[in-house]
Amino acid sequence: MTTSRDVVVIGAGHNGLVAAAYLAKSGLDVLVCEQRPVVGGAAVSEHPFGPDYTVTSLSYVVSLLPPDLVTDLGLTRHGYHVFPQGPYFAPRADGRYLRLPDDPAQRHAEIAKFSAADADAYPRYEAHLAGLGQVLGPLLDEVPPRLGSRRPRDLWRQGLLLRHLRGLDERGVVDVTRLLTGSIADLIEEYFESDAMLGLLSVSGVIGTWAGPRSAGTAYVMLHHHIGGVDGQAGAWGFPRGGMGGVTGALAAAAQSFGAEIRTGAPVGEIRTRDGRDSGAKVCGVTLASGEEIDAGTVITTAHPQISFLRLLDPAMLPGDFVADIRRWQTRSGTVKINLALDRLPVFASHPDPDPQIHGGTIVLAESLDDIETAFQQAVAGQPSAMPFADICIPSVFDDSLAPPGKHVMSMFTQWVPHRWAAEPHEADLDAYADRVIARMEQVAPGFTSSVLHRQVIGPHRMQEEYGLVGGNIFHGELSLGQMFHARPAAGYADLRTPVPGLYQAGSATHGGGGVTGIPGRNVVRQVMADRRADRLRQRVAALTPGGRRGSR
Repeated sequence: MTTSRDVVVIGAGHNGLVAAAYLAKSGLDVLVCEQRPVVGGAAVSEHPFGPDYTVTSLSYVVSLLPPDLVTDLGLTRHGYHVFPQGPYFAPRADGRYLRLPDDPAQRHAEIAKFSAADADAYPRYEAHLAGLGQVLGPLLDEVPPRLGSRRPRDLWRQGLLLRHLRGLDERGVVDVTRLLTGSIADLIEEYFESDAMLGLLSVSGVIGTWAGPRSAGTAYVMLHHHIGGVDGQAGAWGFPRGGMGGVTGALAAAAQSFGAEIRTGAPVGEIRTRDGRDSGAKVCGVTLASGEEIDAGTVITTAHPQISFLRLLDPAMLPGDFVADIRRWQTRSGTVKINLALDRLPVFASHPDPDPQIHGGTIVLAESLDDIETAFQQAVAGQPSAMPFADICIPSVFDDSLAPPGKHVMSMFTQWVPHRWAAEPHEADLDAYADRVIARMEQVAPGFTSSVLHRQVIGPHRMQEEYGLVGGNIFHGELSLGQMFHARPAAGYADLRTPVPGLYQAGSATHGGGGVTGIPGRNVVRQVMADRRADRLRQRVAALTPGGRRGSR
């Protein structure tokens, strides 16, 4: 059976759904094909503990989704709502804790418990990040130009980059260079001295990353996580109602309201092309794993690039340099996601009083920067971390739809295990690793272990095999300097196009991805529509060319 559509989108993750919604809103006939039985990709809410508990399996907070995208697609009409997340809270093994509340005076007092110099330095640190964010933040929403190209159009777009640098003086240019190339340790050790501050702040530089806090490039990873915002507050994060599935559920509903069709349980087996590489292959549709063929002049893939270009497409149809870039694409990870159902909120020894700002904030288990570096180096050496760090939240504090009354769900984003664990399940090793994470919580919140009703442990292998995150990397590729902006994911193709006309890419491995941003999904629509306009113009010109107009003789 063969059907025909204007556009086929591969993958119903957030970027695929954003693209489908915008394209359908523009009047195109759009079909989204998703291999899993539910929409959402890595931003999905599921029920591993039964229907009473809703768990955000992987991605667990939202910040980078642009407000104008939310407005364009009318997401609030489809249930999209974000509860602002509380401040950082880092309970410590010695019975103390560090908090970073929003109020400057309170924050100064909290930091001063560990170092008066650190408390005084924090405003300068925040101002430094804000200045860098004003320069680099707008670039996240840009479609990168083809740097190195000599074509007039590309040279013009390269020149547009300079407008982002106009506000930088000589010192500012050096600061940006150091941020992009330096480690999070290099950055924060310029400002802070206490283990408490260094441990807490270093987590943002390594979260989801196969790199330790002393690894080059992790300073930018930190900034990447602080560029967005919630309710106008820069750098803030929030919990979507219904878990992260509430975000993708709203996107799916918006896409369908504009006329897009979404088919789950419909894995794509092949991206089809006509003509050969030498004669200029063009996309002509997809073939589902079921054998059904769907013709389309435009196909957008949001799958991991090694899935899109090495499995779904015959690499022989692609230029050798492009294939080499995709093969060498670094997509390692040592992340383990632990989801828990609890029969009560944890009671922290250092802060036993109930406090929504504590339980509704970001709870970080990180004693020191050196401990985090040691955890990474253990994984590099082939052993799971003896003392993993954890970035923890309890979204049911705000969202009572996630658990029964009095009960809660907890998300623990932890690192590291060896990245080679993506090749095999390592279930017993992961259980032992999860035991160590829970033991760390028990140390700062006595009685925590007995509060755990259910647990789910998702390691790199399951992330790869079930969710399509090759290597278990949540960003579809490491956020290193060599894999950012014009290099994401291949030289000459960071503009969301591919070597095959009509085939586009818009997954998290493209620029603007990494986190639930929707930016690649929105930007790819701009490219698709621009190319469609250019094709129509060429056809009109050809029709007016002598000898080109049909029936003119």
